[in-house]
Amino acid sequence: MSTHDTEAPLLRTDRPDGLTTLTLNRPTQFNALSDAVLDALQAELEAIAANDAVRVVVLAGAGKAFCAGHDLKEMRANHDKAYMQSLFKRCGEVMLTLTRMPQPVIARVHGIATAAGCQLVSMCDLAVAADVAKFAVSGINVGLFCSTPAVGLARNLGRKAALEMLLTGDFIDAMEAKTKGLVNRVVPLDALDAEIERLAQSILAKSPVAVRMGKSMYYKQLEMGMTEAYAYAGEVMACNMMSEDAGEGIDAFMQKRKPVYRGC
Repeated sequence: MSTHDTEAPLLRTDRPDGLTTLTLNRPTQFNALSDAVLDALQAELEAIAANDAVRVVVLAGAGKAFCAGHDLKEMRANHDKAYMQSLFKRCGEVMLTLTRMPQPVIARVHGIATAAGCQLVSMCDLAVAADVAKFAVSGINVGLFCSTPAVGLARNLGRKAALEMLLTGDFIDAMEAKTKGLVNRVVPLDALDAEIERLAQSILAKSPVAVRMGKSMYYKQLEMGMTEAYAYAGEVMACNMMSEDAGEGIDAFMQKRKPVYRGC
């Protein structure tokens, strides 16, 4: 467990098999992203990213909610443009770190995910939701267009679906979130952890080299034109083929045995 301050401790559980669970732990504030939480989350993600022993990350929330977005009370108490600029810059860095770190990050969504909490789900690599979970970018209901959450939504949902959420602030349920592309899987609440375990174990069984290289390649090629993307992807695949893990995986496939990956 890592405790950064008395207001906003984050709970981290590391397992020997390489699975780490990072839990937002402000349950009475619905895990709102205060300054302290953003700083703690950034520090934890950077530490995890530098740890080769960690292979998969689960991002969860304590209490009834996954994350209700930014801490509105804190924002109103600091009504200054420089503060707001710093806040959203730091939040953006957290979101980008989720995509830049080598480990796949799975959002565990058991309750509401609103505004920046919905953004957090959109920026995780994968997401598994309980059937009782709900999602919204509700800033528009208080006169604030959710501009930063729009970045993640626009890269997960179709344009019209994303804009409808942003312009109405209406909630969507877990199945609609799955249909729209915001989450991967929806299961009953009591099956949520088992489903995440199955997903994590499927990734953990794969080559660490291929997973690291593949995640990095995936996000970089998204921002490229098709010609550039194919050139880049071909180079990455050639490098991947030269790894020991690729050789072991192909040999194991041809020999009809289970591969033993070394992570190199």
